[in-house]
Amino acid sequence: MINKNPLVSNRIRKIDESFAWISHSFLRRGFFTSLTQNELLLYFFLVLVADRQGLSYYHYDKICSLLCFSVDDYIVVRDQLIEKDLIAFDGNFFQVLSLPQITVNQSAKLLKNQDDMETFDPATIRQILRRQFNRDHES
Repeated sequence: MINKNPLVSNRIRKIDESFAWISHSFLRRGFFTSLTQNELLLYFFLVLVADRQGLSYYHYDKICSLLCFSVDDYIVVRDQLIEKDLIAFDGNFFQVLSLPQITVNQSAKLLKNQDDMETFDPATIRQILRRQFNRDHES
């Protein structure tokens, strides 16, 4: 059995002023690996600044400044987190939501070699031409 005594007993974490936490199931159920670095950064930021109901009142300019995001990057990342059902946004306020039942949009397959790049990378010339040819051929 593993001994689980704190290494530094006078520095044990506890919830004091604010209420920031992330469920362990965020890792176990694959949400952590399904997000890009920018998605993780915005998600963790929103968790840190949220109240007990998951609400955050930070404005986009402050978020962009703190996270070093351009406005365009912020919008893309925000919308991806909304699409993945991890946050809600009404134009003014964010809410970090309870985790959905299903992990949405698993991360893309790692491209390990040239064959993977030609087969799976959606931005290669071959894939772009293939998609275009299929669209033209279907019409």
